[in-house]
Amino acid sequence: MEKVTLPERPGWREEAEGLGFTFADMHGEPYWDETSAYAFSLREIEDDIEDPSTELHAMCREAAAAITASEELMGKLGIPEPHRDLVAESWRRQEPEIYGRFDLAYDGLGSAKMLEYNADTPTSLYESASFQWLWFEQQVEAGILHRRSDQFNGIHEALVERFRTAFQSGTDIHFAAAAETPEDYATVECMGWAAREAGLGAHYTDLETIGLSTDGQFLDGEDRVIGTLFKLYPWEDLLRDDYATRLAAAGCLMLEPAWKAVLSNKGLLPVLWQMFEGHPNLLPAFFEADISEAAADQGASASFAGEAFERAAEAFRSGYVRKPLFSREGASLSIIRDGETLEASSNQAYAAHPMIVQAYHPLPVFDGFRPVVGAWIVGETCVGMGMREDRSRITQDLSRFKPHFIQE
Repeated sequence: MEKVTLPERPGWREEAEGLGFTFADMHGEPYWDETSAYAFSLREIEDDIEDPSTELHAMCREAAAAITASEELMGKLGIPEPHRDLVAESWRRQEPEIYGRFDLAYDGLGSAKMLEYNADTPTSLYESASFQWLWFEQQVEAGILHRRSDQFNGIHEALVERFRTAFQSGTDIHFAAAAETPEDYATVECMGWAAREAGLGAHYTDLETIGLSTDGQFLDGEDRVIGTLFKLYPWEDLLRDDYATRLAAAGCLMLEPAWKAVLSNKGLLPVLWQMFEGHPNLLPAFFEADISEAAADQGASASFAGEAFERAAEAFRSGYVRKPLFSREGASLSIIRDGETLEASSNQAYAAHPMIVQAYHPLPVFDGFRPVVGAWIVGETCVGMGMREDRSRITQDLSRFKPHFIQE
């Protein structure tokens, strides 16, 4: 793994604008940055990112089964009590999942470490699946990259196949996002392209235009009944808004399904550590409340946390990250070392939520930037990746997207 300086493609910004990639620059700073790229060997991709991410997803599915069967764990993950049956039944029915993205710390030297799983509403899909591939093809054609180089990117093709196998031909799917957010719109458009290619009907609808019929079905802005809805709207919010009480009776298949609420949740991290303690791709993680209870020697879960925390003490001596159960784009995170805050998010919008703690694993530094690998899961398999980097230790909403390639 290395970071390689490369020439930018002439006129790429105009091309991006023409393709609808209107957020390539944001707030006077580059978001898409092709002045350099990350280069990997095929072994690094296959052995350190692709295979471990597929295994991590299988582990997450085991965790989903355990969580949805446990009132205690559902409570710890902040799933509202009135809707726990909805989440559990979604898992029992094995409602289809489409995609997710692991955020991994990786330096090319040791095992990739799972930082979190964006299993419900991950963005940066267009950049990863489409614009990054266009960059690669054009750089090969220009002779900048060798013709025997490659890119780990089968995301679009995998999405097409996933839609084709999960739904009958001709099925109509509504794709909803907040229209005023260009990145969200690009994500649902990317999904819609794949659905159409798979022979499905794909209709875009603004989240704010979704309503209810007199018999409780969801309707789009043209009063069409929504039978299947891909919503770029997180379950932790949906389960707490006015529509939540209507979900069970609406007869609408939701994508991602309700059971993904237990995976796109930082509470997944301590559950995984309890189930798979010592796994090379996991970092020790605990519910903060359990550690507090362990100090007071209360309860079975506190007892486990105390013993396991002692086993993980060496990892925590290097520092830990304090994360709320629900958080987006690095908000409300803080990195603690020796009792002092090493770094904290400026956005504290999620600070009131219950916290987990995860052993701190420093990101590598390349030319002053710290990259995070986004490993894309479609169905149950890792099929591609995207790179984000930031000068900060905490990857945030304006962190840069960097292309990657596999060296020949």
